[in-house]
Amino acid sequence: MKKKVGFVCVHNSCRSQIAEALAKKFASDYLEVYSAGTEIKDKINPDAVRLIKELYNIDMEKNQRVKLIDEIGKVDYLITMGCNVTCPVLSYSYKKQDWGLEDPSGKSDEEFIKIIKEIEKKVFLLVDEVKKENENN
Repeated sequence: MKKKVGFVCVHNSCRSQIAEALAKKFASDYLEVYSAGTEIKDKINPDAVRLIKELYNIDMEKNQRVKLIDEIGKVDYLITMGCNVTCPVLSYSYKKQDWGLEDPSGKSDEEFIKIIKEIEKKVFLLVDEVKKENENN
């Protein structure tokens, strides 16, 4: 059974959107994936859109949009990105994790890619955790 995962940060414009895109690409067999924020920007971070397209051939603007946490409802796993302010709170039924990621907005492509690769690594770790949880139930 798929686990519903919410990737949240304040503005839902960069890290949470990257996590949503990568989790959909690599973990759609195991995870039902959403991203959201407590406030929203008018669009997904253009550097995130460009780099995810270059690195993974994923068009985030085609399949994703910024949204508020009220739109996604209760999740099984709540993943916060590492907010420098108060992280959003969302109802979850199984586990909460904070990934403690630096916001790459406005930084160099190298810094951005470093965060993207860290998110990718953490997505794979999350999938492993969900697989083990499914095997134990």
